[in-house]
Amino acid sequence: MKKEITIEVPTNWSAIPLSKYLELSSDLKAYEGEQDAILATMFYHLCNVRPETMFKLDTETFMNIKNDLIAFTGNTELPLVKSFFYKGVEYGFYPNLSKIEYGAYLDITKYTSEGITEDWAKVMAILYRPITKKVGKLYEVASYTGEEEWEFFKDLGMDIHFGAWWFFFTLSRDLLSGILKSLGTSTDIPQNIRQVLQESGEVIQQSSL
Repeated sequence: MKKEITIEVPTNWSAIPLSKYLELSSDLKAYEGEQDAILATMFYHLCNVRPETMFKLDTETFMNIKNDLIAFTGNTELPLVKSFFYKGVEYGFYPNLSKIEYGAYLDITKYTSEGITEDWAKVMAILYRPITKKVGKLYEVASYTGEEEWEFFKDLGMDIHFGAWWFFFTLSRDLLSGILKSLGTSTDIPQNIRQVLQESGEVIQQSSL
């Protein structure tokens, strides 16, 4: 008698917390180029299906799950989530990055040098702060102290993280492009920034192999 199992397949990045993404990203890099290992890693981290179980699935079920995962993991360029609630507290994305505190800016540049890694949660704690005043769509956030709580950001879905990452990257890219243009130099994205982008957002696209 065959044993029936229930497999929960996520359909968007909101179902994947940062902590799980970091584990997945690490394993995908370790198995780069190994298709079966990559698929097994995707099934394990995203659907809680162990390799020995994955290989016993019938072909139709396997392909359906694989296609469902590829449908959303291939897109990491998500819109910015301006605010969210966590345990009754509303957090808002810093409303004007051009006026962000210098200390906050220094910490952001320090932690974003390698993209979405273990330190990314610390960046999110700088970019998203408790909203202290709100009038319509306008709001103010708490001042930066350098001692913000950041661990809980690992529990938030990757839709929030990717939205912030792409917004920050695009803003940095456009600012850099403007500076280079004013200096009369190339507006191509520097190789180091391209590398960060690839390792942060596109590593997940190995699943489409």
